[in-house]
Amino acid sequence: MIMSHLNGFVQEASGQPMGHRERAVDCPCEESSLVKSPHNSAHMERIQHYQEELRRKREDESRGRLDIDPNASLRLKKLSQNPKVGIDNPTFEEKEKDAKEEPQHHVAELEELQQALKWARCCLTDAQSQQDVELVVQLLANADFKNAYSLYTAVSQQKSRVSPNSPLTVQAEDLCQEVQKILQSSQQKEGLELRALLTNPHVQALMQAHDSVAAQEMAEENVTQYLGETVKLVRLEKARDTPLGATVRNDMESVVVSRVVKGGAAESSGLLSEGDEILEINGISIRGKHINEVHDLLQQMHGTLTFLLIPSTQIKPAPHRQTVMHMRAYFDYNPSDDPFLPCRELGLSFQKGDILHVISQEDPSWWQAYRDGDEDNQPLAGLVPGKSFQQQRETMRKSITDRSREHQGKLWYAKKGKKQRKKSTSNVSKSTDYDDILTYEEMSLYHQPASRKRPIALIGPTNSGHDELRRRLLSIDPEKFAVAVPHTTRNSRIHERNGREYHFVSRAAFETDVASGKFIEFGEYEKNLYGTSTDSVRHVVNSGRICLLCLHTRSLQVLRSSNLKPFVIFVAPPSQERLRTLLASEGKTPKPEELKTVIEKAREMEQNFGHFFDATIVNVDPDQAFHELLRLINKLDTEPQWVPTSWLC
Repeated sequence: MIMSHLNGFVQEASGQPMGHRERAVDCPCEESSLVKSPHNSAHMERIQHYQEELRRKREDESRGRLDIDPNASLRLKKLSQNPKVGIDNPTFEEKEKDAKEEPQHHVAELEELQQALKWARCCLTDAQSQQDVELVVQLLANADFKNAYSLYTAVSQQKSRVSPNSPLTVQAEDLCQEVQKILQSSQQKEGLELRALLTNPHVQALMQAHDSVAAQEMAEENVTQYLGETVKLVRLEKARDTPLGATVRNDMESVVVSRVVKGGAAESSGLLSEGDEILEINGISIRGKHINEVHDLLQQMHGTLTFLLIPSTQIKPAPHRQTVMHMRAYFDYNPSDDPFLPCRELGLSFQKGDILHVISQEDPSWWQAYRDGDEDNQPLAGLVPGKSFQQQRETMRKSITDRSREHQGKLWYAKKGKKQRKKSTSNVSKSTDYDDILTYEEMSLYHQPASRKRPIALIGPTNSGHDELRRRLLSIDPEKFAVAVPHTTRNSRIHERNGREYHFVSRAAFETDVASGKFIEFGEYEKNLYGTSTDSVRHVVNSGRICLLCLHTRSLQVLRSSNLKPFVIFVAPPSQERLRTLLASEGKTPKPEELKTVIEKAREMEQNFGHFFDATIVNVDPDQAFHELLRLINKLDTEPQWVPTSWLC
């Protein structure tokens, strides 16, 4: 309590905290409310002179300490490279010297404080304040208080010191002998003192006891010494058909564990860590071998594998439970075509639309994942590009492609004239946009409620058969299936009723709803506007029926951004010859160019919007396609489906 009030008083008088011991205790003139005295300048000069003398004295005492070259000894060099020790850490004799100097530092602090208080007393005008300061000065001069302050400071510093959790070496005695040999030719005072200290029988006995205890603790932790290095023995059981599940890399002559893969023996044991250097495997020296040799060696081994390792010096974060993320891939990936993949054998191939169960994102560039449905046949997790990494290289690829097209455009328009060339350049710059690069989307399982069916959106090019499939569903069960009542700006006819065939609205009201984003799709026909609103679809969903939609692909983004949770089915046309036969059975006689256009349009839709499709039906046979459509719709009632996690928030 006394120290607390004392520190507060000094901070108030000086304007500086006690922690800055090299800063003089001073009163900033611009903040002081003290009355000026003609003797203040003289007092200030005496105090500054005294503090300068103290600082010069400390510098002289610390100057000339003995510096030992760590390169003079191989063990000392290795020990200095240990991040737990470091050659810059205090040596034994430095700690002993600091222990002797600590009381002197404490006395100096109190003397500085006394001088500051005496100066502050001279600045005070009222007698009561001067008397209070005088009491504090007498307290600081008291011998019992000085001893208590020294004890308090020693205990506070001891609390801040952290002892190592494990021995740093079992060769302290040998290190002492090496230091003695280095100091044989030294005639400096510190060198002679250190040599006398190290040859003291008590110190030698202390080093011997230290090595004995350290060796015992390392043995309990399965840690030993190997060529001057702290190493550990690790034993793993590897079945003949079970992979070890770790990757290695060459670091100069060393073979280092680069990655521990989920699902392998290394990961389940928890004994191998990234950054561990492998010295031996079953007594076979590994240092100096290429990683391909290590791979071939481990392929031939099974049963108990004994690893001799130098543990990683990397600071390992606290273990935390890995959260599995389910991601839908929006691009195709072939590991054999990826030159950046760190381990091609562990690459996981997938196609657009596949669900990936990502179980580790510790490496942001390369996630570890399983492909949905392959967990039983895929013991080890595979490596897939991380989201940010994939976006970066897709951005770079698009940028290179666009620059190439721009360059080709300039060459082509150069023949047409300078004015047209500028127009081409402007168009290219406006079309460059990389903010919507699709890589992955987080997904969750969703089971639709019995009373709230998901809308079914049928997508396909003209003449693919998706309109015929919708009409067939409506005809077989009108109580189960329904369509959303569209909006229009045309006038109603005699047999039409508002809300049954159409919602008849004014053009101004229609355009207002369009601006508000209430329409999934809309268009103009014969100077009248037509459109399907989200409210119309929601009305069908709330009635417990399944809403059937035939939409253009550009409407999918609006539909997905609503809270309707649509199930999108792409109806793809068959081959050109089969498509001609199907259309002929309906009395249509399309030209070959028209058939080709249908197929090319379908390919374009799948290429640009395939990531929105939940299922695909190839309409080779109308009856077969209809039954497949019914199967997919009924499946929504019996099995949960993957939907974007954002839909469930």
